[in-house]
Amino acid sequence: MSGIVNDGMDKGSIMDSEDRTESIVDIYASAEAVRDMKHKKETEDFNTEEPRTPRHREDFNTEECQTPRHREDFNTEEPRTPRHTEDFNTEECQTPQHTVIVLCVLIYTKSTNYAQERQQLQTKINNLTEERKQLLTNNMNLTQERQQLQTKITNLTEERDQLKSERKDLLKKFADGWKCHQSSLYFISSETKNWNESRRYCRERETDLIIINNTEEQDFVGNISGGSGHFWIGLTDIEEEGRWKWVDGSNSSITSGFWASGEPNSKGNEDCALNYSPGWADFPCDYMFKWICEKNIFK
Repeated sequence: MSGIVNDGMDKGSIMDSEDRTESIVDIYASAEAVRDMKHKKETEDFNTEEPRTPRHREDFNTEECQTPRHREDFNTEEPRTPRHTEDFNTEECQTPQHTVIVLCVLIYTKSTNYAQERQQLQTKINNLTEERKQLLTNNMNLTQERQQLQTKITNLTEERDQLKSERKDLLKKFADGWKCHQSSLYFISSETKNWNESRRYCRERETDLIIINNTEEQDFVGNISGGSGHFWIGLTDIEEEGRWKWVDGSNSSITSGFWASGEPNSKGNEDCALNYSPGWADFPCDYMFKWICEKNIFK
């Protein structure tokens, strides 16, 4: 049996795990049991063959066979039974069984490998299916977001076109004497009125006295006014002394740095502000000055 194992196959080259090794041992054990039974049967058959003993006994009882030489030759005659046993154990006689065992092992190994590969492929298919579902979901979400953004773009475009149209109409309406700066239209009067009358003039034209929000706007007012003269602006503390507010109700603390030196001084009931070259100054509201109206295009 050991000769068959050594000549036929190397268990370490066929099996790569303890489970497969145990399977091979079981197969070999079963094969050896079958072979032992076959050997036993053939041995019994051999023992039941026609005995050659009577002939040998006849020859042995002859006078010639009683000589020492004949006895020596008889004892040295090559026995048939050992030769038959030796022939039975040859590799040629065992080749069919050995081939079946090897084929069984190979089939078992291949089947196990194919099962593992199939399981791995099925796992990959499942993973790819999940990824595909996730990508489809992401694509649907992105499509919805794109549609929402497209809707917003459409709405903003319509609003922009509407604002452009309104701006154009305003420019036509306030063409005479009005100047455009950023998002506002400005009108500088050529006549004089007190602060209240100046504001009424602006409001009748859907505007109001100017509100100066930053340095850039302050410089713009100085440029369009020629840097000279006094112009009413929309700033007053008539409601509460010392608390200056713009005509829209907002606080003037952000632009308080535009007051001229020493202003506001609140001398003689000076509750209205005007702009001139040094900056802002407080004056009595019934004084007569030019004024500046401002119209925000987007309001």
